[in-house]
Amino acid sequence: MKMIEEMLILLGRVVTILPLMLFATLFMGRRSIGELPIFDFLILLSLGAVVGADIADPKIPHIHTAVAIILIAILQKLVAYLKLKNRRLGRLLTFEPITVIYEGKLIVENLLKTQYSIDNILLMLREKDVFNIEDVRIGVLEASGNLTVMKKAAKSAVTLEDMDIEADRDDLALPLIVDGKLYEKVLEQLGLNEKWLKDQLAQEAVHELKDVFFASITADKALQITLKKQTSITIPAIYH
Repeated sequence: MKMIEEMLILLGRVVTILPLMLFATLFMGRRSIGELPIFDFLILLSLGAVVGADIADPKIPHIHTAVAIILIAILQKLVAYLKLKNRRLGRLLTFEPITVIYEGKLIVENLLKTQYSIDNILLMLREKDVFNIEDVRIGVLEASGNLTVMKKAAKSAVTLEDMDIEADRDDLALPLIVDGKLYEKVLEQLGLNEKWLKDQLAQEAVHELKDVFFASITADKALQITLKKQTSITIPAIYH
């Protein structure tokens, strides 16, 4: 009998708390999870923790949970308003966008700041249908964690298909060197060897594989190289 009573209490909590959660979420503003800034993400985690504790522990007064949800929603709405009115506060509570690719080159310093690996960036580029980093004019890591990509002029807008031109092969670049490590199988697939690679690197004044942060190669044997120690690059400032 006690078990049935506890189950009914649990059902009552779920039925009452979910509509309140829905109202609070709509009140705070409808955005997809992938677009949430860090502060809003923390608010979402707090809501989940409050509701989870309420449902899992019947000893917690239900009214306290309801009040907590309302207060959290009001706090989020207040902070959102203050961020609109005060840009300095907005920058403190939200990560600024940061450029991680510029003119086909990875910006090593910015990648280290964001703690994104080369694999992360390559995956995000493939999700944007970009298989050759050389095609990217600028790549910006947004506050939400998404990568925004602007292709070079020659790689955007009008396509070969639009002009009724048939390309001989796709412009696919394979990762060849990642953080100083050589993928020998990629060279083998293209009928090349390490001596050929070292000769090509020498033409770019690169004499050690360990100096290469990232390098890719196309079927046409075109190399794209990003060094660990880069010369000064002037990157256009991008803000929210």
